[in-house]
Amino acid sequence: MTTTTPAPADAPSPVVRKGLKVGAIGLVSSVVIGVASTAPGYSLAATLGYVAQDVAAKAPIIMLIAFVPMLFISYAYKALNNADPDCGTSFTWVARIFGRHSGWLTGWVIVVADVIVMANLAQIAGQYTFSLFGQHDLAGNTAAVTILGSLWIVLMTVIAWVGIELSARTQVILLSLELLILAIFAVVALVKVYAGTAGDQAIHPSLSWFNPFGGGLTLSALSAGFLLAVFIYWGWDSAVAANEETANTRITPGRAAVLATIVLLVTYLLVTVAAQAFAGVGDQGIGLTNPEHQDDTLSGIGEAALGGWGVKLLILAVLSSAAASAQTTILPTARTTLSMAAYKALPKAFGTVHPKYQTPTVSTWAFGLVSIAFYGLLTWLSPASLGDLIASIGLLIAFYYGLTGFASAWAFRKEIRAGWKPALQKVILPLLGGVILLVAFIKTAIDSWSTDFGNTSPFGIGGVFLLGIGSILLGVVFMIVWNVVAPAYFRGGTMREGIVVTESGAVVPAEEVTP
Repeated sequence: MTTTTPAPADAPSPVVRKGLKVGAIGLVSSVVIGVASTAPGYSLAATLGYVAQDVAAKAPIIMLIAFVPMLFISYAYKALNNADPDCGTSFTWVARIFGRHSGWLTGWVIVVADVIVMANLAQIAGQYTFSLFGQHDLAGNTAAVTILGSLWIVLMTVIAWVGIELSARTQVILLSLELLILAIFAVVALVKVYAGTAGDQAIHPSLSWFNPFGGGLTLSALSAGFLLAVFIYWGWDSAVAANEETANTRITPGRAAVLATIVLLVTYLLVTVAAQAFAGVGDQGIGLTNPEHQDDTLSGIGEAALGGWGVKLLILAVLSSAAASAQTTILPTARTTLSMAAYKALPKAFGTVHPKYQTPTVSTWAFGLVSIAFYGLLTWLSPASLGDLIASIGLLIAFYYGLTGFASAWAFRKEIRAGWKPALQKVILPLLGGVILLVAFIKTAIDSWSTDFGNTSPFGIGGVFLLGIGSILLGVVFMIVWNVVAPAYFRGGTMREGIVVTESGAVVPAEEVTP
């Protein structure tokens, strides 16, 4: 059972204890969860072609630029977790700093983004399972893929429910396999490029790929490509969502988040440069922008780079990536809704914890079942909207990551006088990360209204805008409804605004937080 009674003003901590297993994982497991949640193999396969379509040969610099706000926001998570290690993460922190309505909407956006990405992960897992075993006809059968993808969601939900330790062990195996295969692909591709055996489409890596200026790169293209790249990095915050189950709960999750972003940068730069050098950015043959394999770039160039055996390896890498990410998407989302229920921002049932497994029960299974339902609905309505879904997730990510950055900067604003290190890590970098994401959010939201933006345009509106901004506005409606039905959370009966926990354990107003 969860405890939903808030701590009194003189209590050592306002964190609501939720029945999760304390000290179950350490730094390595936290980093693995953070990296695995981003699904490096799947993310590259699903988005690299679209990034190249937006920015041509500038894909490597886009990967580097997108890393910058991710690193900055990871410092926001580090600082806020150190002060207030609640598994609700951004929901809790934004609610405390900017108000309970802002916090609720942040929690909603996190859940919606995760539901959307689960549909993509299930689709990839279903297709690649059939492809791995040579069942290419079934891989192209929508019904078969949907059924198998849904079964993958069920399996990953069971693993997430049975326990955080099993989840961590599963992630170590899947991520190790995935990163090893991606490294093999990158090395072989680059060796063939420099040996002159990659084909006429190959191009040698150039420093111009890392120059954001020139080459016809417009602000609109940069913004669109940037949000796609942000999607690729998204997920490292899963390491922080497991904070209440991590040893040294105030320190380890934040460190894991920062380390996870660095591991991702190295992986993405290596694979992006190798894939672009080997395949080129053309729209013919194995070129990255060829529409025939744009939504699955790695399989499009896998056989040319690695041969028949290599294709199987890449299929296995993307499959393990999608499966690992599905499981690590369930994990943080269930903890977000668990925290929301603990503060009565959601129905009490979402706060139940299994007495043996010490994991969220209703939150875990509800998310798994809703993901299956959304996946089935998406398949029925528009199975070809993968690109728009990914772009819309970019809007949602920019929304809640950006708010988290601003929350850190505001909560610790007096740290500016405490020395350069706390000022930089708690205020300046999070603020810059928030500003970068806010600008990208606004620019892409404006551009995505056009029917020419993205692949779909229902009701005469760009599909990316409808999915991204529309889902946020839908959250406002549900927030109003919940405020009427169960107003305790919004009235401050379960959470006080403007407080965090210092390292000494004292409960103080946010503006008075000291190192």
